[in-house]
Order: sequence, then C-alpha cells, then structure tokens
Amino acid sequence: MSVEIRVPTLGESVTEATVATWFKQPGDTVAVDEMLCELETDKVTVEVPSPAAGTLGDIIAKEGDTVGVDALLATLNAGDSAAAAPAPKAEATPAAAPASSGSSVDVMVPTLGESVTEATVATWFKAVGDTVAQDEMLCELETDKVSVEVPSPAAGVLTEIVAAEGTTVDASAKLAVISSGAGASAAAPAAAAAPAAASTGKDVENAPSATKMMAENGVDASSVTGTGKDGRIMKDDVLKAMAAPKAAPAPAAAPRAPSAPSDAAREERVKMTKLRQTIARRLKESQNTAAMLTTYNEVDMTEVMALRNQYKDEFEKKHGVRLGFMSFFTKACVHALKEVPEVNAEIDGTDVVYKNYVNMGVAAGTPQGLVVPVIRDADAMSFAEIEKAISEKGRRARDGKLSMAEMQGGTFTISNGGVYGSLMSSPILNPPQSGILGMHKIQDRPMAINGQVVIRPMMYLALSYDHRIVDGKGAVTFLVRVKEALEDPRRLLMDL
Repeated sequence: MSVEIRVPTLGESVTEATVATWFKQPGDTVAVDEMLCELETDKVTVEVPSPAAGTLGDIIAKEGDTVGVDALLATLNAGDSAAAAPAPKAEATPAAAPASSGSSVDVMVPTLGESVTEATVATWFKAVGDTVAQDEMLCELETDKVSVEVPSPAAGVLTEIVAAEGTTVDASAKLAVISSGAGASAAAPAAAAAPAAASTGKDVENAPSATKMMAENGVDASSVTGTGKDGRIMKDDVLKAMAAPKAAPAPAAAPRAPSAPSDAAREERVKMTKLRQTIARRLKESQNTAAMLTTYNEVDMTEVMALRNQYKDEFEKKHGVRLGFMSFFTKACVHALKEVPEVNAEIDGTDVVYKNYVNMGVAAGTPQGLVVPVIRDADAMSFAEIEKAISEKGRRARDGKLSMAEMQGGTFTISNGGVYGSLMSSPILNPPQSGILGMHKIQDRPMAINGQVVIRPMMYLALSYDHRIVDGKGAVTFLVRVKEALEDPRRLLMDL
C-alpha cells in the first residue's frame, strides 16, 4: 500500500517551507514516527515523521525545494510486503555474564516536541544492575522548555547506561539498554558507558542544512547571526555571513577567576540548566527587540476582597476549587483588552496581528525556573473555569509536567510577584506578546477618601508594553480599565 507523505501544518500565518534535509533515501526502511526529513520556515524548523512502517518510495520534493502546506513530499510503501520497523538491537553480553535467553531493549529519547531537537540528561533514577518494572521512571531529561521523564519500555534489568548525567543527546539518541525476558534476572551489571561522542557531537541547535553548510565552508557558528526561533541559525543566515566581510574572531572568554585565591574553595560553579539558559536568552532578546516601557497605577482591593470573602466558601463547595484573586485579574484584563486590542496584538515583520481571542499566560515560579503556562480562550471562561485552569497549570508547572503546547500561543501575560512580597516591579515582556501585567503585594496604606484619611488594602499595578505598537494613551487606558473593574467588580457583569 502506498502512503503519501505531505507537508504538515506549519503554524499560524506560515504558508510555505523549504526542504532542508532528507534523513532517508528511496529504498530505505523506516519505522513508524521515524524522522524522514526536516523543513525550514521563516520561524521554526519542522521535522516530518513517517506515518507508517515500510520502505521510502519516491522523493517528490528535493532538498532546497520550496513547498506549501499539504504539498506532497514523498511516497511510502507500507503494508504486509513492506519491510517492518527494525527490531531493537541486541547488545553484546559481557564476558563474565552467563548467556541469556531474554532480549535487549534500547531505551531511546522520547518525543521532545515540535522544534526541540536536543535534551540534557539531568538525573538517573536507576543504576546499572537495577531491576525495573515496565513504565517505571528511569531518568529525567531537561530541554530548553520542559523536563521529560523517560519510562522503561519493558520489565527487566538495566544493563547499560549509554548517556550519563550531564550528557546532551539528540532526539533520536539511545539512553540505555534493558535486558528483558527470561534471562533478565541473571544479567550481570555492566559498567556505565561514557557519553557517546556521536550523540553529543552534533550541533542540533541550528538547522541541519545550516550546520552542514558551515562545516563545508569553515564558517564559525559564533560569527553567524541566527534569525530562526530562539536565535536558531538558518541556511540563509550562513549565506549572509559568508557574503559579509570577514572579521577577526574574538578570543574565547576565559572562566572568571576568583578575586582572591582563598575564595576559590568557597565558590561553587554549576552549569546552567537548559531551561535557565532559555530564560536568559529570551529575556535578553525581549530587551533587544521591543521598545519596552512600563506604566504604573494602584488599585484599592477593598471590594474584590469583600466579594471574595463573602462567596469563597460557597464557591469552593460548588465548584471544588478555591476562589482566588487571579480570576478577578484575568477577567479584568480580558475586559480591558477588548477596549485596547493593541495590547493583545503582536508585530510580525511589518504587520500588526490583532488577536480576537485571549490566551492568558500566567507566569509561575518553579524550582527549575520561571515558566508561563497558557490558559487558552480565557475570554470565554467563567470564574470557576479560570480558577480550575490556573490551579491545574500551577500544579503541573511545580511538578515539571507541563508540555510545550501548554506554554505556547499566549497573547498576554499576568505575573504575580506579590506572592513573594514584591511591592513594585517592572515586569519584562514575554515575546512576541506586547503586554504583561505585574501584580504586587496587597498592603494597608493611608488613603484620602472623600476628604478623610482611611486605611485601605492597596496594590500597585504595572503594565509593561511594547511602545512600537502600544501608545502611551492605550497603555494608560488599559491600566485604568483594569483598576476600575477591580475597584467595582460589578462593572464586569455589566461590561462597563
């Protein structure tokens, strides 16, 4: 049976891609979900997996061809007559170990998500020689966005660790070997293998076609400015760098030496996690790209606190979730975004993309770093639905269980530094978004109300916005509407 391999959905507003690299050739045997080729767009690199096991037939779109969405890339000969997916490779039995009637199962890197091509082995929960059950967690991988747990594909004994802790592996790398079957219990422990050079030597951060071109032409990656997602170097970037005048390479920065020899023993040097590196890079990109400005206001929380105290027990009893402040702020922001839509828009080249929906990002601090899970279609949710979504996303964030899809597609973000005691701050934009609201600590302060000084629970609000798309008037109007809605929550019911 012939199966057509077509261009997958490339993402919002992306209509075409370039075939960068074919990993398979006509006649090659492929397994289900094995990567066939890689496509490059102006934003991301997309890998195309095989929809079935079989043999690759004709390649219709060659490397370098530009193709549209759903275009035919190749054909696949699948079915009973096609070659089956390759069986797991049996590992050599150590000389000291008795022969085993069981089989060896390779533990491979699981699917990491769209555009994620490598991960770092963070922790091994099992050691060589340990008995493992099927689906028992073997190790944890860190990518630049999420942590991924790797379960055991079979019951047996862990006989070999191929990728040690700290090793960077690509999306198709082997992590370990499990001896399963009747002879698994008799398998002798093997020494943990050193990190495989083949798994760590490839620079998979950049587009494969770009990496190939840089290697063939002796181009240093540090001299190329990447225009792809998260600074990824694309093929066109290499061509531009090769055409530019050559500059003398800057010397590599040496590790900072302690200020005094006696300080060395009191310092600890720890490599940044993938997530922390991505946070650092994206925040700096935000500063370098957006014309970021922050405007401030303050809100009297008296009415919101009174309404919450009045209904919180009944709310929790009916909906099974606590009534917090975040649902009020989310509703107030949705209300304000309808009046000032540019705060919910983004710049794409020379276009402004207005979003007629609100995917609310809610910044959450975790032991691994700051993550921003997204509540989709928050503008269509009730208070209870918002609270349930925030509770669930927060729990998954703390447990490191968020998927990449849950952190993509946000149109506006709320950051609550008040839970840590922050009185005032200037939040930084989460690109490509054009606005982020900073919440802060609720503090009793003396306020002049109707000519009298009274004590009120006050909170400072901060809106950071991209001045390229949002004018000062729009930013101030947005913040005033949020303030009005919170100081008189009845306005939300009447859409005022």
